[in-house]
Amino acid sequence: MCSLVRKYKSGDEIRKGDNVLFHGNRAKVELVACDQNEIEAAWHMKEHGGGVLILDAEVSGRTFIPADQLDDGA
Repeated sequence: MCSLVRKYKSGDEIRKGDNVLFHGNRAKVELVACDQNEIEAAWHMKEHGGGVLILDAEVSGRTFIPADQLDDGA
């Protein structure tokens, strides 16, 4: 479980694998970096702090959004 839970405006927790719209494009949440015990997340947290990695395969590829750039209730 994430120590710094991120949520959508609906109140639902952001989870790896969620399908989302990213700048109007279909995308997928590839990583939620908020738990130091998860190997993938730990690197992002060490380098950039917590956040969310979005995969938009059609347009922008992978985009990491640091936690401090996410609105409360992304």
